[in-house]
Amino acid sequence: MVWAAVILALILVLGSSFIWERVTAKELSFLASLAALAAVGRVPFAALPNVQPTTFLVIMGGWVFGPKAGFLIGSLAALISNFFLGQGPWTPWQMLAWGLAGATSGLMGKIFASPDCYLLALFGALWGYLFGLIMNTWHWLTFIYPLTWKTFLATWAASFWFDTAHAAANVFLGLAFGPGILAILRRYREKMEATTIPPGG
Repeated sequence: MVWAAVILALILVLGSSFIWERVTAKELSFLASLAALAAVGRVPFAALPNVQPTTFLVIMGGWVFGPKAGFLIGSLAALISNFFLGQGPWTPWQMLAWGLAGATSGLMGKIFASPDCYLLALFGALWGYLFGLIMNTWHWLTFIYPLTWKTFLATWAASFWFDTAHAAANVFLGLAFGPGILAILRRYREKMEATTIPPGG
C-alpha cells in the first residue's frame, strides 16, 4: 500500500504538471482519445499475455506530442484499460510503466524527429523489457520474501518469456506500422497547432 501511494503521488505530480500548461481543450481531448485507443487495443489481446498494441501506441503518441503528453497518454491507457480487465494494486505500477514509456519516447522524439522503423522497433523492444522490469519490481516488493537480489533475479527470470513476447510484439508493430503511424499523428498535431491569420494580420 505504501508503494502504491508513492507511485500514485508521482503520477499525479507528473500528470498535473502537464495539465497546468497552456493546453487547449482540443489538444487534451485528442490525447485522451489516443489514450483510450491504446487502452481498448489491449482488451482483445488479454488472452495473449503481454502481446498487445498498447505500448506501441503509447510510444508513438509520446514521440510526436512530447514527454509530458506521452506520460499522460501512457498512464491514462493503463487506468482506462483496467476498467475492462480489472483494477488492483498493479494499476499504479502499470500507469507508471506506460507513462514512462510515453515520456521517454517524447524525449527520443526531440532527438530523432524522423526515426526509421528500425529505431522504433529497437526502442519498442527495450520498453518490452523495461515494462516487465517495473512490473516485476512490484511483484517482488509485494509478494516475495525475503527481498534479496537472488529472489529478484528469480522473479525476473520467471517472467522473461512473457517480457520477450511483449518486446517481440513491439518490434513487429514498429517495423510494420511505426513510420506510418507517426506520419498520421504528426498531421493531427499540425492541424491542432495551426492558427488562422486574419486578413492583413
